[in-house]
Amino acid sequence: MNQNNTQGVLTKTEFSLQGQQSFYKGKVRDVFSINDLLIMVISDRISAFDFVLPKGIPFKGQVLNKTATFFMEQTKNIVPNWLTATPDPNVAVGIKCEPIKVEMVIRGYLAGHAWREYKSGKRVLCGVNMPEGMKESDKFPKPIITPATKAEEGHDEDISKEDIVAKGIVSAEDYAVLEDYTYKLFEAGSKHAEKQGLILVDTKYEFGKDSNGKIILIDEIHTPDSSRYYYAEGYEERQQKGEKQKQLSKEFVREWLMENNFQGLEGQTMPFMPDDFVDLVSKRYIELFEKVTGQKFEGQISENPQKRVEENILKFLQNQ
Repeated sequence: MNQNNTQGVLTKTEFSLQGQQSFYKGKVRDVFSINDLLIMVISDRISAFDFVLPKGIPFKGQVLNKTATFFMEQTKNIVPNWLTATPDPNVAVGIKCEPIKVEMVIRGYLAGHAWREYKSGKRVLCGVNMPEGMKESDKFPKPIITPATKAEEGHDEDISKEDIVAKGIVSAEDYAVLEDYTYKLFEAGSKHAEKQGLILVDTKYEFGKDSNGKIILIDEIHTPDSSRYYYAEGYEERQQKGEKQKQLSKEFVREWLMENNFQGLEGQTMPFMPDDFVDLVSKRYIELFEKVTGQKFEGQISENPQKRVEENILKFLQNQ
């Protein structure tokens, strides 16, 4: 597939849908509410350190949507989810829910944020003890859940299970369901990754309540934006040698930003994104989709993706 940066990227949605009750613009997703439906447009925007980067990534939204749809279908018999239709490569439609303002982060290995905290000397993350003597990318004795509060803007904050319940963010009864669903989804994702020659290192899940008060999985699942994967081949050898693991995730974008002196801290300036880096990010996203799902990526190229998305949403709504 020809992947240059001349084809249209979807970075914004400037349309108003008939019957639209509300609109929410997230870092990557634009969400429209109509009656009992949520229409989620997964854009080509990319964020890191809770900042949206200045350029969109070709096919990124399609990769996220296709990956999430693949895993929603695969896990719907384990955990109920919100998804009902995908009328466009960049669009997911599903049940309107009241979001639970907690991200359920689960970690099978010491990596990313957990490793940065561990390296700084911390041995407790979100109220969970981490064993002494671990190296980066070591496997935890069993997966740990390290929740974060879902911020409307700015940084999500680490929080313990005890504080979530004590502050009334989620009841103890509901948290037990979230915990159960999180372990089940991570187990399913890990087994699938293993078949694909990958290791699911860590990921996050978001949940909401439908109109009947039932807790269901919302948003995305096991995508490159929400998950970190290592290649299984050579993992043990690299650990023994103290080498960096070969990974398939968005972490390389964060690393590029850090190399260019940006971590979203006060006084730091977002670096310029050269086209060859944008192209590399696009290729890495596509590689992840194909490696994780085992399917060939078939991207839809449009000169005006915003118009295509709007037309496909309108067609879908007319048939409801």
